[in-house]
Amino acid sequence: MDASTTDKITAIRRSRGDSLAILAHHYQCDAVVAHADILGDSLELSRKVAGLSARDIVFCGVFFMAETAAMLAGPGQRVHIPAPDAACVMSEMAPAALAATVLGRLRATGRDVLPLTYVNSSAAVKAVVGACGGSVCTSANAAKMLRWALDQGRGVLFLPDKMLGQNTCDALGVPADKRHILDIRAGGAQLDLAAAAGAEVLLWPGQCVIHSRFKARDIAAVRAAHPGARVVVHPECAPETVQAADAAGSTSFIIKYVAEAPAGAEIFIGTEINLVSRLARRYQGEKAIRPLCLSGCSNMAKGTEENLLAALASLDTAAPVTVPEDVRGPATAAVEKMLEVSAR
Repeated sequence: MDASTTDKITAIRRSRGDSLAILAHHYQCDAVVAHADILGDSLELSRKVAGLSARDIVFCGVFFMAETAAMLAGPGQRVHIPAPDAACVMSEMAPAALAATVLGRLRATGRDVLPLTYVNSSAAVKAVVGACGGSVCTSANAAKMLRWALDQGRGVLFLPDKMLGQNTCDALGVPADKRHILDIRAGGAQLDLAAAAGAEVLLWPGQCVIHSRFKARDIAAVRAAHPGARVVVHPECAPETVQAADAAGSTSFIIKYVAEAPAGAEIFIGTEINLVSRLARRYQGEKAIRPLCLSGCSNMAKGTEENLLAALASLDTAAPVTVPEDVRGPATAAVEKMLEVSAR
């Protein structure tokens, strides 16, 4: 952390006062997190945006998060992202045009399919979902939102994360023979419509490249080398990894799990390394917090203290993150439906 950069950011924050709000995801580096007014996971940050009065909202995370913030921001508010090139590989596994095509082919069979997209998706995908009356979920409320979708009495298309989808189905007791992972190759031409017709939950075949690195064999190795250690993982991990762990949940769940563990506990965590390292430092000398294996998000790493300073220095001249109006309407409806249902 460069003292000069840190001091400059502090000075800008002080001069801007309440007109500026800096939001950061838990996977950002410590140098960025140190400047955050609000730190959270996707659900927490989505809830906070709608209540902010700041004119300028600087979102330290990946681009789909800034898009979501831009949709929820009020009139006159501007959303900025220090690293506009910070993408999400999982999000890119579900292009909006392909999602619309696949959904159209499923519905053309006469099947009433309700789409539910993970927040790790573009605004354009959220718009496709919203236009069909669907909604959004995060890892923190996936079970509640999938339950809501199933209760509509329609088949559910869950996208883009097949891992979170399967783990959520497991949590809700949706039988394996009532799920179907779609084959979206050839622009959706290879869909098995007969198999899809018999499934309650249709799963898009995307996944997080960060969390897919954590394997059940890693947990077995930990248990052999560290008897009595606990293992907690993120639900974007493979189902067999989640089943082998002691617990699984969102980043906020993981933080709470570690906080509530007794003194002297040894906990291995399967999620992005920035969060694991931060928790290890926080509880040093009280609890042993270790990574299940090293797995860092190269896109989250694009957020640095230097480009945060650059974003703050250009607030009055830089173009904010925008979402086209024809996308914003249905996409916002999908996100707002999530906030409404998850608040019940």
